[in-house]
Amino acid sequence: MDFAARYVALGDSFTEGLGDDDPGRPNGVRGWADRVAEQLGAADPSFGYANLAIRGRKLRQIMAEQVDAAVELKPTLVTIYAGANDIFRPTIDIDGLLEEYDAGVRKLSATGATVVMFTGFDARGSKVFGTMRGRTAIYNELVRGIAGDHGALLVDYWRFSEYYDWGMWAKDRMHMSAAGHANMAKRVLTVLEHDHSIEVPPMTPVPELSRAEALRANARWVREHAGPWVMRRVTGRSSGDGLQPRYSQLTRL
Repeated sequence: MDFAARYVALGDSFTEGLGDDDPGRPNGVRGWADRVAEQLGAADPSFGYANLAIRGRKLRQIMAEQVDAAVELKPTLVTIYAGANDIFRPTIDIDGLLEEYDAGVRKLSATGATVVMFTGFDARGSKVFGTMRGRTAIYNELVRGIAGDHGALLVDYWRFSEYYDWGMWAKDRMHMSAAGHANMAKRVLTVLEHDHSIEVPPMTPVPELSRAEALRANARWVREHAGPWVMRRVTGRSSGDGLQPRYSQLTRL
């Protein structure tokens, strides 16, 4: 099929859609990028969508595996978010990484596509991830510069205070819930100045816990989510090992 409008989404678990479960879709998730594609393609039979994002991918992997593949699809719109999995590593060369990010965005912009980038989230409400606020702030300033240099649009996740509500997050506390993904889709479409009919689903209420209940809940989270996450980093494994892109070729949802 020949697509006149071609949207290609690049990145890691954020763009793949983790936290927004849908067993009927590839890799069992939906996500904000699918929701954006559904809205953009609703009245456009020439619209095609590809999602090359894979959970766990670091910035250099995204540049090496996804950018050239996206260019080959001749996109008219690209969304890209890379670097979150690097920020949470024990050591990081932010300047060196963002130089490679700049080169990748330059290549994408050269296609003539509209490029959309994201700042990182301000995780000040998390005792674990909030320790990375300083790194994320530096990353964000460099991302703003790259977006400005290449005329990319910017979705400023850092400033989205609605994500301080834990109802926007999945049980793993690392990925957005269905409500969080729907809200992000609305945010992206607003930046694109595109009308939409997205309804954010009700958020699962977060119960008030006693001190003892909170300790048990945190212990369970460490055992089921944080522990395996740390172990993958220690052993050099990734949650995306063996996975393929959800939509490697342009398609209609």
